[in-house]
Amino acid sequence: MVRTHAFSKGLYMNRKSLSLAVFAAILFSILAANCGYYSFSGSTLPGHIKTVAVPTFGNRTSEFGVPEDLTDALIEEFTKDNTLKVADRRSADSMIHGEITNIRDQAGAYNQNEQVSEIKVYVTVNVAFDDLKKNQTFWDEQITQWGTYNPDLAPGQGNTTRQEAIQEAIGKIVTEIINKTISNW
Repeated sequence: MVRTHAFSKGLYMNRKSLSLAVFAAILFSILAANCGYYSFSGSTLPGHIKTVAVPTFGNRTSEFGVPEDLTDALIEEFTKDNTLKVADRRSADSMIHGEITNIRDQAGAYNQNEQVSEIKVYVTVNVAFDDLKKNQTFWDEQITQWGTYNPDLAPGQGNTTRQEAIQEAIGKIVTEIINKTISNW
C-alpha cells in the first residue's frame, strides 16, 4: 500500500509540474505577443530608431544663450548614453526639438531676518520626440525644472549665480528628456 501511495503521489507531482510548465509557456507566449519588442539594453525604442537629430532649441524668452546650452547638454547626454547616435536632421531616424518658453525667478527660502536667502529659477520648455521615418510624434510635452542659487554665498560655496541655477535646471530637463526618450515606453 505504501508503494502505491508513493507512486501515485509522484505521478500527481509530475502532472502538477507539467501543468505548471504548460501554463508558464502559454503565459510567456501571450506576454511576448502583447508586449512586442523588448531589449535588455534598457531601451525599448522601436527597432528602426537608431539615430536622433537635436536641432537648436527655439527661444521665446529674452535670455541669451540658454537654448544653445540646453541643446549642447542634450547632445552631450545622448552621446554619453550611446543608445541613439546623434545625427544630422537629413539622415536621422528621429528628432528631439522644442523651444524655451519661460524662465522666471522666485524666492525659494528666507533667512531669520526675512530676507531672501535662496532664489529658484524655473525653466520651462516645450519639447517633442518625433519618428522621422514614420512621420509620427512619440511624445510632446511641456517640462518645467528649476535650479537654485544663493546670492549671499561667496563664489565656490555652491550655486552663487543665476546662470548656475539655470544650468542646474537645464541638467534636470536634459535628464527628463533622455529618460522619456530612451526608456519611457
